[in-house]
Amino acid sequence: MVDHEVLRVFCSADGRFGNRLGVVLDGPAVAARDERQAVAGKLGFSETVFVDDAERGLIDIYTPTLRLPFAGYPCVGAAWLLGVPELVTAAGTVAVRRDGEVTWIAARADWAPPRTLREYGSSSEVDGLEVPPPGEWIYAWARTDVPGDASFGADVVGVRARGFPGRADGIDEDEATGAAALLLTAELGRPLVVTQGRGSQIFTRPRADGLIEIGGRVSR
Repeated sequence: MVDHEVLRVFCSADGRFGNRLGVVLDGPAVAARDERQAVAGKLGFSETVFVDDAERGLIDIYTPTLRLPFAGYPCVGAAWLLGVPELVTAAGTVAVRRDGEVTWIAARADWAPPRTLREYGSSSEVDGLEVPPPGEWIYAWARTDVPGDASFGADVVGVRARGFPGRADGIDEDEATGAAALLLTAELGRPLVVTQGRGSQIFTRPRADGLIEIGGRVSR
């Protein structure tokens, strides 16, 4: 197996949880797309990043079964690991900034892969959902109280969410999904504090220039 790092992206405030991300730092050693797809399938993470140029932040993103022009949590994880001011993805250039322990990226909502955003009446309804059959990528969410460690202002929305990729690739539920949170932020037009999966935490902020920021904590 090719050498790779494993990160946890969108960790909780106490450093737990987060979605596991594979990062192949020597991307040119696995140059062909079919080879990269095979590596991503063998690793079996929700997504794997291949770094083609660490100084430029040039990356390539794969799920176990397909290539993605852009995805949120791989970009946050790669930005944290590489320490670059921007990332270059197939969808476009992603701005990066850091604020304490939180790494932020900024992207366009139309870069995100399609997701079905399905609102529920309470967090308990979201918690009680069974994994749906394969077919569509479902982001189940409900409004909830904002966690006490967030200070985003009066307009912030607290969200409880779960993500079901529906790809039949062995990932029945995503622990944390930046692109889906980006789409929900675009729909609501407000900053979010999202608690997803077992306890991962995602922050988002719409910007005046039309971009949306996605932020979170990253750990090895």
